[in-house]
Amino acid sequence: MSTLTATTEEEPRTTTRERPAYRVTGRRVLSSEWAKLWSLRSTWITLGLGLLFLVAFGVIAASHYKSGLNSGHQDRDFATATAVSLSLFGTNFAQLALGVLGVLVTAGEYSTGMIRSTLAAVPRRLPVLWSKAAVFGLVALAVGTLGAFVAFLVGSGIVSGTPAAMGLSHAGVLRSLLGAGLYLGLVGVIGVALGALLRSVAGGISVLVASLMLIPGLISLLPSSWQDNISPYLPSNAGESMFALTHDATTLSPGAGLLVFLGWTALALAGAAYRLVRSDV
Repeated sequence: MSTLTATTEEEPRTTTRERPAYRVTGRRVLSSEWAKLWSLRSTWITLGLGLLFLVAFGVIAASHYKSGLNSGHQDRDFATATAVSLSLFGTNFAQLALGVLGVLVTAGEYSTGMIRSTLAAVPRRLPVLWSKAAVFGLVALAVGTLGAFVAFLVGSGIVSGTPAAMGLSHAGVLRSLLGAGLYLGLVGVIGVALGALLRSVAGGISVLVASLMLIPGLISLLPSSWQDNISPYLPSNAGESMFALTHDATTLSPGAGLLVFLGWTALALAGAAYRLVRSDV
């Protein structure tokens, strides 16, 4: 009796699921940084404060000028004021809000440890810095420009009929308002760079405040010959010349002020990029 034995060899089934090919592109990094920026409640609050400071202090300055003119007791500081200078009076306060938020955009990720996930997704690192700076810089530019125009429109209405009255058609007005928005946008980029360079919220804010507000005051203690050579090239003074309606021999022209301030911005970004590439998280 013969038995026919059939052997069937079954090949193991291998289920291969094709994983989608995800590539790190500049557009995707920008999109992720945009999403992270607007997911934080502090973004909305701080941007709102920056806009409020810019408009509110501009309106207060214009109202103070008008009341002093009507009472006949005008302050010496407002003697040569214009609608532009009065409306942009709040720029110094708005720059703190936008600069601090810029520091938080980068240093905040280091303090929470989220930067490890970010750099794991983007191993080349530098696209993260460029994307953070570009996204927040454009947001700060938009907020600063909007606030400058709103403050001017309201302030020029308050000082209408006075020697300070000006309109958008006056020479240099549009350039000053756009320059103020650009200045605030670059301050935001410097804040991002300082946060990435120092990796500390407190340290970044301290350096930002010192650079924009404390150092100019200390320079005023130097001999006048030194002041004339150093003061115009400080970040805050170079930035102010970007939106100043007029300038004299002791201040830079708007174009020169823009170039100097761009140099300070590039220096901060270069320092942040160097540390990001050379050191561990």
